[in-house]
Amino acid sequence: MPEDTLPDTTPLFTAAEAETRTGVPAATLRQWERRYGIPAPARSASGYRMYSPLDLAQIGRMQALLHDGVPASRAAELARQEHAGPAPAPAAPSATPQKRLSDELLAALLAPDLDRAALVLGAAHSQFPVEEVVLAVMAPTLTEIGTLWARGEITVAHEHQASAYVRGRLMGLLELAGRAEFGPRVLAACAPGERHEIGLLILVLLLRRRGVQAEYLGADLPLADLAAYARHRPADAVLLGLNGEWALGPTQAQLGALRGLRLPIFYGGGLLNARPALAAELGGQYAGADAQRAADTIVAALRPGAQEES
Repeated sequence: MPEDTLPDTTPLFTAAEAETRTGVPAATLRQWERRYGIPAPARSASGYRMYSPLDLAQIGRMQALLHDGVPASRAAELARQEHAGPAPAPAAPSATPQKRLSDELLAALLAPDLDRAALVLGAAHSQFPVEEVVLAVMAPTLTEIGTLWARGEITVAHEHQASAYVRGRLMGLLELAGRAEFGPRVLAACAPGERHEIGLLILVLLLRRRGVQAEYLGADLPLADLAAYARHRPADAVLLGLNGEWALGPTQAQLGALRGLRLPIFYGGGLLNARPALAAELGGQYAGADAQRAADTIVAALRPGAQEES
């Protein structure tokens, strides 16, 4: 193709505008980008994808080839050859099966196609243990959804629906895990002012699978009610999740309610990951930077004799 007829590589269009102009959903464009390196949008200063006329030409050609029955990898290759741009970056390492499933789950949730999401998770459960499905498929999908929402690439409605779907699946896994008849009892709740539940639900699931009688008491729980429940139903530890500064003030204001419980208190969540020393300031112990490490930390701390050893 003569140089003066090449499509412009100037980044001009947002993800929403590219979707409108090409008819290809933004979630599909991101999937093509990850898998095939096409399109290859630039990034704005704030991190948003910005598509050029060259990108739109490649998207249109790839879509036409797919409609003609050409396999996706071959369609991407042909679209790139026919609408050549700058030399492509080196190919990324092949994605793991878990990463591919996570990408498929993301695309299904953003479509939204919840039947397809269920099929993806069914395929994941047929290949991997429950913990791996949760930690390597579901959790990365939610992280990416949160990132897309923060960048303005998806709506709050998309984020809420995806989170609600994953929360429902986690609640089902908790029911399947059941409750141990023996072992330490841990009462888990989101701290006052905290409504982001999914990270804590994952940790409760991991604790149950390690033989802990882990009970989830809900989001935005007043500490006085938590203390009353702990006295009514004797426990071995309390676990509180805080993901943002919005929960810190209410938690600090209500800490007096936990005095006298004489129970170890574990703190986890995004806020603690950013400020681990905060756990000691709140009179407790930092659980860990991720659900797996937090579960291991809690189980080790509650095993018989652990308190005497420490």
